[in-house]
Amino acid sequence: MTLSSIEIERYARHIILREVGGPGQQKLKAARVMVVGAGGLGAPVIQYLAAAGVGTLGLVDDDTVSLSNLQRQVIHDTGSIGRSKVESAAEAVRAINPHVAVEAYPVRLTADNAADLVRPFDVVVDGSDNFTTRYLLADTCAAERRPLVSGAIGTFDGSLTTLLPYETGPDGRPNPGYRDLFPEAPPPGTVPTCAEAGVIGALPGIVGSLQAMEVIKLLCGIGEPLVGRLLLIDALSMRFETVRYKAARTSAA
Repeated sequence: MTLSSIEIERYARHIILREVGGPGQQKLKAARVMVVGAGGLGAPVIQYLAAAGVGTLGLVDDDTVSLSNLQRQVIHDTGSIGRSKVESAAEAVRAINPHVAVEAYPVRLTADNAADLVRPFDVVVDGSDNFTTRYLLADTCAAERRPLVSGAIGTFDGSLTTLLPYETGPDGRPNPGYRDLFPEAPPPGTVPTCAEAGVIGALPGIVGSLQAMEVIKLLCGIGEPLVGRLLLIDALSMRFETVRYKAARTSAA
C-alpha cells in the first residue's frame, strides 16, 4: 500500500527508523488487528495502534462505559458513560487518525462466534478481563493460526506474552501455547476481579502500551517478540522480570 504525502508526514518518526522505514509503515497500513476488550488494556492498545497507522482495527466488547471505568480506561471520557465501549473507542480512533478504519463488534466472544471474528485479522490482542475469554481466544487463535498478544493486570501487577503455537522456533521446537503456560483456569472465585481487588489506574497503560509494541514488532517483522517468554511487571517496585516457558508437546500443531 502506498502512503500519501500527509501519511508520510504523520508517520515521519517511524519512517526514519531503519527497522521500520517506508516498507514497515506500509505493512502497518495494510494490517488488520483485532482487539478483544475496549477497557483498561484495550484502551492504550487501540490508541497506540491507531496512532501508529494500523490500517484496520477490529474492536470486540459487549460492555458499556460506566463511571468506575474512567479511572483507567482512558480512551473513554465522562461524556461516554452509558455508550457502547466499541462505539466510544471507534470515535476516539477516528479523532486520533482518520486514516484508520474501524470495525466495531459490540458482542461477547463466544464459542459460536470466536473463529469468525478472529479469522479476518492478521494479529489479535487479548485485553479481556476473565479466564473464560482468555482460554477461548487463545484456543481459537491457535486453531486459526493467528498471532495472539495476551496481557493481564491485577492490583499493581501485570504480565504479557506473545503466542504463535502453530509455528516452530529457531531451534526447531514448537512454540508454546497459552495452555503450556497456564494449563487450566483457576477455580471460579479463587482469583478476585479488578472490581473486587482493585487496580491502579496507570498499570493498564504500561501493559497495554507494551502489547501495542509487540503488535508493531510482529507486523513489521522486527525485534524479538515475547514468544516463549512471559514478562512480569511489579509496578510497586517497578521491577520487570522475564520467565521462559516451553511447549509440552513435541511437534507443532
